[in-house]
Amino acid sequence: MTLSHNQIWVLIIACAVLTAVIKGFGPVLLGGRGLPGWFNRVIALMAPALLSALVLTAVLAHERTWSVGAHTVGVAVAGVMLWRRLPLVLCVGVAVGFTALLRMW
Repeated sequence: MTLSHNQIWVLIIACAVLTAVIKGFGPVLLGGRGLPGWFNRVIALMAPALLSALVLTAVLAHERTWSVGAHTVGVAVAGVMLWRRLPLVLCVGVAVGFTALLRMW
């Protein structure tokens, strides 16, 4: 299925409006009351969990199957380097280098 140029823009605008509406529901429903502490901790953990899920599916999924390739190794190398608290630019550069070398091989 291919979307036309106009359909893509309608989809982008609809997503932006829907995001604004969803963000507005919180203050409207709470009416100025604060959230419990446990709920704030859960919300704080949702962004890293979602980002991890997106990265894993982007790295390991190929169409409808799971696959491991050069890009998977590159992301793993970057992950280990970031875990060791090395600079982000260095991690990206090394990951790109590893991926390129493995694809050449």
